[in-house]
Amino acid sequence: MSWLRNIIISVLFMTLNLSLWAGEEPYAVSKIPAYLLKNADVVKRMEDIRFELLSIGKARQFVKYAITVLNERGDEHASFGAYYDKLKSIESIEGTLYDANGKKIRSLKKSDLQDLSGTGGSTFMADTRIKSHNFHCSLYPYTVEYEVEYRYNYTMFFPRWTPVDDYNYAVEQSRITVVCPADYVVRFKMLNYPGQPLIQTEKSNKSYAWEVKNIAAIENEYATPPFSELTPVLYLGPSAFKVEDYEGNMSSWQDFGKFIYALNQGRDELPDNVKQKVHELADPMQDPRDKIRVLYKFLQNNTRYISIQLGIGGWQPYNAKYVATKGYGDCKALANYMYSLLKEAGIKSYYTLANSGDFQTDFISDFPSSQFDHVILCAPIQKDTVWLECTSQNLQAGYLSGFTSNRPVLLIDEKGGTLVRTPKYGLNENLQVRRIKASVDNSGLLLADIKTTYKGIQQDDIFERIHYLAKDKLMEYLRKEIDLPQYDVSNFNYSEQNDRIPSIDENIEITAINYASITGRRLFLAPNIISKSYYKPNPDETRKYPIQIRYEFQDVDSSEIKIPAGYVAESLPPELKLETKFGKYTESVKFLSDKIIYYRKMERYSGKFPATDYPELVKFYNQIYKADRSKIVLVKNE
Repeated sequence: MSWLRNIIISVLFMTLNLSLWAGEEPYAVSKIPAYLLKNADVVKRMEDIRFELLSIGKARQFVKYAITVLNERGDEHASFGAYYDKLKSIESIEGTLYDANGKKIRSLKKSDLQDLSGTGGSTFMADTRIKSHNFHCSLYPYTVEYEVEYRYNYTMFFPRWTPVDDYNYAVEQSRITVVCPADYVVRFKMLNYPGQPLIQTEKSNKSYAWEVKNIAAIENEYATPPFSELTPVLYLGPSAFKVEDYEGNMSSWQDFGKFIYALNQGRDELPDNVKQKVHELADPMQDPRDKIRVLYKFLQNNTRYISIQLGIGGWQPYNAKYVATKGYGDCKALANYMYSLLKEAGIKSYYTLANSGDFQTDFISDFPSSQFDHVILCAPIQKDTVWLECTSQNLQAGYLSGFTSNRPVLLIDEKGGTLVRTPKYGLNENLQVRRIKASVDNSGLLLADIKTTYKGIQQDDIFERIHYLAKDKLMEYLRKEIDLPQYDVSNFNYSEQNDRIPSIDENIEITAINYASITGRRLFLAPNIISKSYYKPNPDETRKYPIQIRYEFQDVDSSEIKIPAGYVAESLPPELKLETKFGKYTESVKFLSDKIIYYRKMERYSGKFPATDYPELVKFYNQIYKADRSKIVLVKNE
């Protein structure tokens, strides 16, 4: 009987683990090789993962691991969390705490487990929950060991194996085994893994095994590539899979897209009143761009984002009538609703899967799999493509922000899925232009009128603040965040420019006491009032990894500072021009009669550079840091 077979396999698995770690005090810290302790906050002593595909729609997973926490910085890795929902259950959890000598302190009790919602505050309905636990030990070093068994009623996701979980994280041993029917194709993609998996066939089953040992901790370096490029990572994916009543195949992006398309079928029907509204709004427009803009604004004005994740609803959108009636939906439902509005107006668009997050780069384009957590919409028109973020009530049509720009996404239609890339916003789009008119009196008091235009990704954070913070909170923010020692904001306002690349105009009036210092006949001040670079990297002759800069921008500053009568220039910083593969920097300071004219321009380029270029980057950034804080000396005539 299948249940008896499952019990036998479980016992054998646990017995194997016990035999591997039999003996006295296996987790004694003294047994950790010295080179694994170097730069480490945590050492993974062992990890054994076994994933069993039982059928096209069912699977189970056994996980056992032990980590030794060496200091307070490693505490975050000692917390245990196991997610479950309608499609994934937790069959058992065991946990044990050991001291530095590997002696057992205590075991996890069932009553110690917390059972919490596994969703954030923006989620209205979801069945995801988490069983969590922490021994809260502060006697370093200590070791925690956990065992958990999962059951899956779907097979859309296979586990991803990442033996190294973080920087300053060493690994003694980690192993993953995948067992499936002999005629099933398990798809995998290995990164930074030496060799090939051990593949064995027994009767009706086939197994794949990967293992690593003795991986020293790596230190975090400035501007490193994605973590998946630095350590061993194994991506696993199904070929045929099933979620509830839906079957699919993930062997290609096209096949995966067919599955998503099938989930969406029949969900684009609009209520009659909404159809009427679509034609009322769109029919008078001739330009498809105008039709898209007016319908996008209709979406924004009449819906709001609320996450709904129940069972298959984690991948299948609520239908258009539901959104029209309720006035809310998650990213899938809102994108499908916008798709339906455009379809009614005669405009073709594509439901599009995306992986969200600022400057997201950790994506494996040649391994079809569900690497997505978000849905946007793509509306191609003649000589243009309009991208729509349907969860925002404020973004303008065509702009994606840093949240989903410049990354691979999967367009879905009746033929399946097609991998394309969202727009990249470059140097001239991510622009900050600042103009300052200021004056300094004989006490050193600075009065400044600051006008700044933020464009592209440079305006994203400000956009969020002005749309989601009350005016008093905005004032509170401005009174804390400007880089001046003693200042106050007397007035501020914002205005938005909804061009193809949006921009925000910011006007601020500030007063700063003791901005200039006066000693005898001399007045000292910094001509760069607020546009200072904050990063000053340290030299590192042992740099190991390439440099990856994900985001490029351009800042242009000009200031006019009126000074008290009777002063002349005694010392001005020389004009500075820097040009490197990482960017450009220009600074000039001039004294004209009763005022100082300051100009600054900085360009930072994106790209990937070899580790050997790091000294040049350090020099470039340190020169900027120093120049941004240069001072001028004025002396008063007798």
